[in-house]
Amino acid sequence: MKQEHGDDHASNGMTDERIPLRLIGAIVATGALAFIGILTETVMTVLFPQLMREFRVDTATVQWITTIYLLTVAATMPMSSFLKRRFRLKAIFVAAVALALVGSVIMIVANAFPLLIVARVIQGVGSGVATPLMMNIILEQSPRSKIGRLMGVGSLVITVAPAIGPTVGGAVTTVLPWRAIFVIAVPFILAACALGLACIEQRSPTEDAYLDPLQVASIIVALVGMVLGLNQAGVAVSNAVAGHDATRPAVVATTSVVVGLAALLAFCWLTKRAFSPLLRLGILRDPVVLLHLVAYLVMPIVSIGFGYVITNVAQLGLGTNAFLAGSLVLPGALVGAVCAPVGGWLYDRFGAVGPVLVPFGVATLGPVLLFAFALHLTPAMLAGFYFVFGFCFALGNSNVMTSALGSIPHEFAPDGNAIFNTALQFGGAAGTALFSTILAVAQAGHGAEGSAEFMHATAVGGQWVFATMIAICVVGWSCLAAAFRIRAHRA
Repeated sequence: MKQEHGDDHASNGMTDERIPLRLIGAIVATGALAFIGILTETVMTVLFPQLMREFRVDTATVQWITTIYLLTVAATMPMSSFLKRRFRLKAIFVAAVALALVGSVIMIVANAFPLLIVARVIQGVGSGVATPLMMNIILEQSPRSKIGRLMGVGSLVITVAPAIGPTVGGAVTTVLPWRAIFVIAVPFILAACALGLACIEQRSPTEDAYLDPLQVASIIVALVGMVLGLNQAGVAVSNAVAGHDATRPAVVATTSVVVGLAALLAFCWLTKRAFSPLLRLGILRDPVVLLHLVAYLVMPIVSIGFGYVITNVAQLGLGTNAFLAGSLVLPGALVGAVCAPVGGWLYDRFGAVGPVLVPFGVATLGPVLLFAFALHLTPAMLAGFYFVFGFCFALGNSNVMTSALGSIPHEFAPDGNAIFNTALQFGGAAGTALFSTILAVAQAGHGAEGSAEFMHATAVGGQWVFATMIAICVVGWSCLAAAFRIRAHRA
């Protein structure tokens, strides 16, 4: 029986393997690029009122700024395994830099809403390339005894950027025009480019990998269909409870989900028969990997959804301004910047079980406290209880993918990386759609925004959301506990 990677960390965790400076530079360069891409994803939600006024569009239309970005990232990430096998790492990196720059420049000069949509598509492709590239470099080039803490650094990018996005957006737009966000991003992108060109190394040879257009089309349709279906389902429910016509979004949601699931089944069938599959899904036959994947899919529903829930409950339920509401997630996000690498160090030292199950178990206390005090919350309580979740989630989250990929052969790591990053993106999109729908249902028919009745309804909706978060956390924790139990039986 193959020795599981996660089980032998306690024995090799003390070996003194140095992390090369060029590897640190490569991780910083790709991480900075990924960070900027993910940050702008959540920054844009704060800008919706300004964009609606400037471009004279309604709420349903302006939402496409975020939706189209999520769709593009979700459709791009599955290509990362093929890109790594087929092209050199520097070439992939330069392409991601070019896409980020072009997208930012268009955002700066755009004078029509369709141009913003084009820019978000370009930025989405860049982010969908940069994030898995960072993880692939870590997985391929890290010393084995340091992989946990370096994956923690990578996880830091993924978890902190969406959490601080509302704060950054609120702070910048308080004193500067919204386009300044992308002006500020340009020099950081250029600096990341210079560092990456100096530090990124090619450790493995490229292959003559073949890109089957049918596989590409099916996975894009599958992911776009399911993300769009979730988004439109939320719109349909919100319209229905508000007394508006919900027929069109309901039809779009149903059609999208059906088409998406059909395309996913087609993709699975095509990859099973293909000589050069886009993603080698055979790794999911292992229940240990599959259970890790389920947890990695559902936990971001809570972690990324929190950014939406905290800011909306604060503004609509407690009457805070946008800047204060965005700031409430900042303490939990900043502590995550410290705790993600610390969680990785614990993984390197003690293996996967304790450094995953204990933090995730304690993290559930955050939504439990929020649920218990939902009708009597203050801004300080919101920030404090979220801090409990953010602190513990950051400790454990980076170790989930590391633990899962330790159970598969090293040559399949890029496939696992692509699958897990796609699941993360999908989970984040699902969280925002789910929680916004729950809040909208609770608020419907309870007076105008700002009234006492509406604020109480928002608090009740928040309580429903926090109950849902508790259930999701329990499901994720249970999947991981089952995976570790199976792994222990194999040893």
